[in-house]
Amino acid sequence: MATKKAKKPAAKKPAAKKPAAKKPAAKKVAAKKPAAKKAAPKKPAAKRKPNAAFMKPLTPSAALAAVIGSAAQPRTEVTSKLWAYIKKNNLQDKVNRRNINADDKLREVFGGKKTVSMFEMTKLVSKHLK
Repeated sequence: MATKKAKKPAAKKPAAKKPAAKKPAAKKVAAKKPAAKKAAPKKPAAKRKPNAAFMKPLTPSAALAAVIGSAAQPRTEVTSKLWAYIKKNNLQDKVNRRNINADDKLREVFGGKKTVSMFEMTKLVSKHLK
């Protein structure tokens, strides 16, 4: 008689999880965009009125007149002529471009200083204008 081997009970497989019931997707409500505003009609650009204080002719001192001329000029013109002189004579510092290296004429205007920054220059020049 052949001996039968006892069958081992089959290992239970874990019960497969049922997929969770899907919730109905919430309806996406498109956000309403506000109505586009119509642009106001553009007015023609009026020219800016120059400030009277800048346009008032001022007389330069003798030291400043040697650089820019002796005629009475507004501050804006004085500054542009001063920069023209600086660039013509190559007086802007090579390394730090904000500094101006004064020559003999400018040294009188700058109060004897050899090097002056751009911002300090306007302060010193204003003392020479009346």
